[in-house]
Amino acid sequence: MIVQELDIIGLIRDKQDSTAYQDLHWEGSFHDYLAMVNENPLIARDSFQRFYDMIVSYGTEEYTEYKKKITHYKFFDDPFEGGKDAVFGLDVALMKLIQTIKAAAMGYGPERRVLLLHGPVGSAKSTIVRLIKKGLEHYSRTPEGVLYAFRWVGDGATMPEPLTELAASAQAAARVVEEGMPCPMHEEPLHLVPSNFRQIFLDDVNKRVADDVRIAVEGDLCPACRFLFNQYMTIYDGDWSKVIDHVRVRRLLLSEQDRVGIGTFQPKDEKNQDSTELTGDINYRKIAIYGSDSDPRAFNFDGEFNVANRGLIEFIEVLKLDVAFLYDLLGASQEHKIKPKKFAQTDIDEVIIAHTNEPEYRRLQSNEFMEALRDRTVKIDIPYVTTLDEEIRVYQRDFNRTRVRGKHIAPHTIEMAATWSVLTRLEEPKKINLTRLQKMKLYNGKSLPGFTDDNVKELRKEALREGMQGISPRYIQDKISNCLVSDMEEGCVNPFMVLKELESGLKHHSLITDEEQREFYAELLTNVREEYEDIVKNEVQRAISSDQQAIGRLCGNYIDNVKAYTQREKVKNKYTGEYEDPDERLMRSIEEKIDIPESRKDDFRAEIMNYIGALAVEGKTFDYSTNSRLQKALELKLFEDQKDSIKLTSLVSSVIDKESQEKIDVVKSRLIRDYDYCEVCATDVLNFVASIFARGDVKEQRD
Repeated sequence: MIVQELDIIGLIRDKQDSTAYQDLHWEGSFHDYLAMVNENPLIARDSFQRFYDMIVSYGTEEYTEYKKKITHYKFFDDPFEGGKDAVFGLDVALMKLIQTIKAAAMGYGPERRVLLLHGPVGSAKSTIVRLIKKGLEHYSRTPEGVLYAFRWVGDGATMPEPLTELAASAQAAARVVEEGMPCPMHEEPLHLVPSNFRQIFLDDVNKRVADDVRIAVEGDLCPACRFLFNQYMTIYDGDWSKVIDHVRVRRLLLSEQDRVGIGTFQPKDEKNQDSTELTGDINYRKIAIYGSDSDPRAFNFDGEFNVANRGLIEFIEVLKLDVAFLYDLLGASQEHKIKPKKFAQTDIDEVIIAHTNEPEYRRLQSNEFMEALRDRTVKIDIPYVTTLDEEIRVYQRDFNRTRVRGKHIAPHTIEMAATWSVLTRLEEPKKINLTRLQKMKLYNGKSLPGFTDDNVKELRKEALREGMQGISPRYIQDKISNCLVSDMEEGCVNPFMVLKELESGLKHHSLITDEEQREFYAELLTNVREEYEDIVKNEVQRAISSDQQAIGRLCGNYIDNVKAYTQREKVKNKYTGEYEDPDERLMRSIEEKIDIPESRKDDFRAEIMNYIGALAVEGKTFDYSTNSRLQKALELKLFEDQKDSIKLTSLVSSVIDKESQEKIDVVKSRLIRDYDYCEVCATDVLNFVASIFARGDVKEQRD
C-alpha cells in the first residue's frame, strides 16, 4: 500500500491568513493613532484595566454555595490549550484576586500594590500566573485587546540626524535611519504628548467611555526616547508637530518568549544575583563611543521591569529574593517607577504579581526591616482544593483514557486518592457527632441528616486554616504515575495499588518531619479503605439487583400495600383473588433497609403517598427512581433476596458450579457495562466483595 506523504508546506500556505498577519503588524503615523484613540479610547487603557477586561471577556457563571453567591470566571478553564492549565475548585480565591484587579483598574489603590499569591506548595499559584500570561498574549492579538507602541524613524535629511548617533559606524547609521529605533520599553504613544496638553486630550476622550472607566495616561518617556525627543526638539526649534513626524506607531503583541510586555524573575544563587536583571545595565562597549556611562545610548533597557512594561511581571518565590532586590519592588509598586543605574526614575505601567509559600511569608512577617514591603502587598490566599469533585478533576486531567495508554484505571482509583488528599487538608470538626469524612462529604454537596446549608457555612467559617496544609496534588500525581509504570504485565491499576503506594511513600515524604503527622496520614488511609469497601459493596449490590423489571414489580407490590395501609383498606391477592391485610412484613423488610424505625413507619408511608399524590396533581407518573431513598431501599431488598441464589461467596472457594458461574458472569458484565470496569478489575472487585461476604462482614450500608 502506498502511503501519501503530507505536504505540510502546501497545507500551511493554503491555511495561512495574510490579512490577519497584516492587522497584527499594523503601522501608521502618530496622527493615525490619535484618530484611533478618539474612535476607541480603550486602546489607551493601562495594564490593570486591560488585565481585568481580558478576564471578564471570557464570561462568567454564577452559582450559590451554602447561601453564598460564587462567581466562576471561565477564563480559568484555560480556553487556550483545551484546559491544560485549568484551575479547579478555587473560585472563591480567584474571586478575591479579580476583585482586587477590578479595584486596581478603577484606580482605587490596589494598582499601587504587589499582588502576592500565598499558599502551600502545589496549590496552583504558578499555574494561575502562567494562565494569566497566556491570556495577556492572546488578548493583545484580538481586536478588543489591541495596544500600540512606537518607534523613531529618520527622514534622510542632510541635517544632523539624532538616530545616526545611536550607531557605531556609517553603515550602521544608514540602517538605523532606515529601520528606526523602537522604544525599548514599548511605551504608550500618548507619552509623546506634553503633559500640559495630554490631560486636555484625555478629558475629551473620557467623554466617550463608560462611567466606570477612566483613561489616564501617566508618566513620561523612557530615557532613550526622551534623549531622541529632546534632540529633535532642538533641531526643530521646539516645534513638536515636526518632531512627531519622526514617530511611527505600531501594533504591540505581548509575548513572554520575545520578552515583550511579559517578564519573569526567578531567584538564583545569592552570589549570582544582580539587580540589573530587573532595571537594565550599562553597555560597556558603547561607553567608548559616547564617552559616558550615563548616556542613554550606552544603556540596555532590557531588565525584567523594562520588558514587562505595558503588561505583567511575575516574581517566582519572591520572598526568597535578596533584600536588595525587594527594595526595587517598593518604588515599582507604589510610585510605578524604577531606578535604572545612572538614570533618573523611569515610569512603568505593569501588573506586579508574585507568589510564595507559607514559610517564606512567615519570615516576611517576622522581619522588621521588611515592613515597607508588607505595607505594599495585597496577600491573596491560594489554598489547596477542599472539595472532592474538584480534586478529582485535577487528577483526571492527567490520568484519563487519552493520556494513559496500555493500562486501565479501575473505577474509584482516582476518587480514593483524591479523598485521602482532601482529608489531609481538612481541620478536625468541632462537632462531636461529625467525622472528618462526613465533613468532606458535606463540602462536596452531599446532604447528611441534621445538617443544613447554614451548618456547612459555619463549618467553613470556623476552619480558618483549612486548605493551607495537607498533602500536595503533586504527591498524589507522582504515586499514581508510579503505579501506572510498575508491573507493566498488569493491565489495570486499582485503588488498593494506589493507596498502598501512597502509604509507602509517607516514609520518605520530604515535607513530613513529624512522626505523629505521618501516623495520622496513615490512619486516614485506613478510613479511605473502609470507604472504598462500602462503595464497591454498594456497586456489586446494585449490579446484582439491577433487574429493573424485578425492582418495578417489587415497588408496585410495596406501593399497593402502603396505599392500602394508609387508607385502611385490604389488598387483593392476585393468586387467590381474596382480600387480605397489607403485608406488614414486606413493607418493613424494605423500610428497614434505609433505617426507618418502627416509630416512624407511618410518617414515611404517608410521605410516599403524598409524594405520589403531588405528582398526580402535576400530571406526572410516579417512578421509583425519582425518590432516591425508596430506590435505595428497593435495591437493597432485591439484593438481599437474590444474593443467595447467585452464590457470590463461591468465588472464594475452589469449586463453583456452572449455574453459579453464569450468574456471576452476568453480574460482571453489568459492572463492565454500567460502572466502567474492565474484565480484570471487575473480577478483582467481585473476588474482594466475595471475601467480605465469606467472612460474614456484611455491614449495613453507610450514607
